[in-house]
Amino acid sequence: MPEPLDQALAEVRELLLAPGLTRAVAAGRRRGHVPSVTRAQVRPVTLKSGPRLQIVTDDGSRPFTRNVAPGPEAAAAFDELLAEPFGNWHVETESATVQVRITKKGDAQIHRAAAVVAKPAEQTHDRAKQWLLDPGDPLFEVIGGNAAKRRQIDAFLRALAATLPDELPSPLRVVDLGCGNAYLTFAAYRYLAARGAQVEVVGVDVREDQRVRNTAVAEKLGCSDQVSFVAGTIEEAALPFTPDLVLALHACDTATDQALARAVRWEAKWVLAAPCCHHDIAAQLKNVKTPFPYGETTRHAILRERFADVLTDSLRAGLLRLNGYRVDVVEFIDSAHTPRNLLLRSRRTGAAPTAEQRDEYTQLTDQWGVTPALAKMLS
Repeated sequence: MPEPLDQALAEVRELLLAPGLTRAVAAGRRRGHVPSVTRAQVRPVTLKSGPRLQIVTDDGSRPFTRNVAPGPEAAAAFDELLAEPFGNWHVETESATVQVRITKKGDAQIHRAAAVVAKPAEQTHDRAKQWLLDPGDPLFEVIGGNAAKRRQIDAFLRALAATLPDELPSPLRVVDLGCGNAYLTFAAYRYLAARGAQVEVVGVDVREDQRVRNTAVAEKLGCSDQVSFVAGTIEEAALPFTPDLVLALHACDTATDQALARAVRWEAKWVLAAPCCHHDIAAQLKNVKTPFPYGETTRHAILRERFADVLTDSLRAGLLRLNGYRVDVVEFIDSAHTPRNLLLRSRRTGAAPTAEQRDEYTQLTDQWGVTPALAKMLS
């Protein structure tokens, strides 16, 4: 049930100033408003001069840290933060966890839960593990925040950060093709928005029920104006813009090729694709004579399957290079989390392919007698 915003912020203020505060995070923005900082975090620290409340704000380019004394100094600093039009507040104390989300109408949706027990390191001035998306981000309240999911999200965001330039274009238009339950879609949005860019995101999934579910999550997170979803196929879904960044994470089999083909036709500046299962080339290898002396690579089913995975993604990388992209093939996340941990990380340069690159690709496909699905889609 919505509650008056002033009452909700008064409750947050009381929790920030009361003994027992563990941490607090403010992020997002209210409809029609832009805070002067993209994010703020508060936590208690112990310095040589005594206990302080550390406030870290980020303007999208760099963080700014200040330590204020409990009492009037802290109260004045918190009043400044509470006056900012943040879309979400997340507050943890020794006795409670309170989540406040500001709705489009300007009311407050408040979720109260039991306390999250802080680890001793959180109460010191020692540097904790630096997550690109804070584990206390409101996103984890909605999608769940177990350690494995946080690690996968952090690994994905680090790959994304390594792909994009330091200075992001604004607006930055993003599409996630085959987004599924969209938790990486939302993670990308929250990370990019925190870097100061005006971000527009569309998630595409063939299932209408996923569109409905993901739209509801966007409403809960207060970002439905920036993050929207459409139901449709990767090949045919209509977008309201031409994307700068294309994501295709664990799209099954040739769905990855469909996503890469659309990205190339859009001339997207950046493409991140994490392939899932590989059946197309594997099926072709069953029906062609293995070139000498590589018979052992395809004689046994498990080896043929694994070789097909490598050959498929090698040919995908080659085709992207032939179409003006610089490609890095990297590990997405540790294989203990998922065996499908490869990531094709691509940046458009527009460079024409060299004769050597063309010959290498042609000889590879001719030697193995295969035709990649992506080649058919791009022809």
